[in-house]
Amino acid sequence: MLKLFKKDLILFFKDQRSFTLTFLVPVILITVFAFAYGGIGDYPDSTESLELLVVDQDRSKLSKQFISDLDTIDIMSVIPSDLDSARALIIKGKYAGALIFRSGFQDSISAGNPLPVQLMYDEEQELETWHLQSIIINNLTSYSRKIEMQKYFDAYKNMFSESVSSVSVIPALPADKNEFRIERISIVGKKKDIKLGLIQAVAGTAILMLLFSMAGVGTSLLEEKENGTIKRLLYSPLSGRTILYSKMLVAFFIAILQLTVMFLFSWIFLGLDITINIQGLILMIISTAFAISSLGIFLASIAKSRQQAQNLSNLIILVMSAIGGSMIPLFYMPEIMSKVAVFSLNYWGIQGFYDIFWRLLPVSDTYPKMLVLIGSGIIMTLLSIRLINKNILKLI
Repeated sequence: MLKLFKKDLILFFKDQRSFTLTFLVPVILITVFAFAYGGIGDYPDSTESLELLVVDQDRSKLSKQFISDLDTIDIMSVIPSDLDSARALIIKGKYAGALIFRSGFQDSISAGNPLPVQLMYDEEQELETWHLQSIIINNLTSYSRKIEMQKYFDAYKNMFSESVSSVSVIPALPADKNEFRIERISIVGKKKDIKLGLIQAVAGTAILMLLFSMAGVGTSLLEEKENGTIKRLLYSPLSGRTILYSKMLVAFFIAILQLTVMFLFSWIFLGLDITINIQGLILMIISTAFAISSLGIFLASIAKSRQQAQNLSNLIILVMSAIGGSMIPLFYMPEIMSKVAVFSLNYWGIQGFYDIFWRLLPVSDTYPKMLVLIGSGIIMTLLSIRLINKNILKLI
C-alpha cells in the first residue's frame, strides 16, 4: 500500500495541472479575495432580524413594559438572559446581539436623560444588529413620547374638564426630545486585530479550491479504470481494498497539505495570525481535509465515466460553495440561506475557522463542527467503499 501511495504522490507532483490547481490558483484567489473582502465589517447596512437577547438589570416597571412591547413586534423574538450568558451566546455565534438595560433606565427615561442602554453584538452579524438597533430606537422614541404625553395629560387633566375659556392657559404639548442613541459594544473579533474579510477570503477560498482538487484526485480512479491500470493492478497480488485505501490515503494527505500551505501563506503574506489557536487549527484542518477528500472519492464512486465524474463534481462543488459561504459570505445572504447552508461541507469548515480566528473559541466549543465534518466523511467513505468495490475495482 505504501508503494502505491508513493507512486500516486509522485505522479501528482509531476502533473503540472494538478499541482497548479492545488497550490498556485488558491494562493492567487486568496490574495484577490482578501483585498475584495477587506472592507467587510467596516460599514453598516440592514437585514432582517429574528431573535434578540435582553438583559434587564434595571428591573423596573418601565424596563419590563418596554421589553414586553418589544416582544410584540412581529419580526422580533425577545429572549430574557443574564449578562454572562448573553455574552457567551454571542461569542459562540448563537445570537446576533443582546440589548442591555442598565440600572437607572426608568429614572433616566422619566427625567429625559441619556438612557443607560447598550447593544452588545458580534461584528460578523453587524448587518443584523444595525436593523435591530433601528427597531429598538424607534420603539424607545415612541415609548418615551408616550410617557411624556401621559405625564402632560396627567398634569393638566383637571384643566380639560373646565370651561373652554380656561383651556387657553394650558401649556402646549411638549416638543419631541432628541433622538435616542444606544451604545454599541462589539465583543467578537476585536482581539488580535484580524479583519473579518481576511478570514472569509482565506477560509472560503481554501475550501472551494480543496473541493476541486479532491474531485480531481477522485476522478483519477475512473481514469485509471479507463486506461486499464486498475485491471492490471487487480491481476497482481494487491487486493481491491488495498488499491482503494491507498487512493483515499493520497487524497487525505494532499488535502491536509493543501490546507496547510494555504494557511501558512496567509500567515506569512496576508497577516492571518494562525498562532491564535494552533491546536484548534490543526484539528479543523484534519477534519475538513477528511470530509472533503471523502467527498472527492465518493463523487468518483457514483459516476460511470471520468467525464461524468468531472461534470457531476463541478456541479456539486459550485452549488455547495454558493450556498455554503465560499463565494458570498453568509452574513450578506438572506436569513433562509443560513438554514440551507448546513447541507454544505463549506459551511461547517468556514464556520469552524470562524470559531478559531474570529470568535477565538477553545477547542471544546469548536468540536461540534469538527464532528459534523468527520461524521460526513465517515458516511461518504463507507458508501465509497461499497460503490467502488462494485463499480470500479472489478475485472471487466
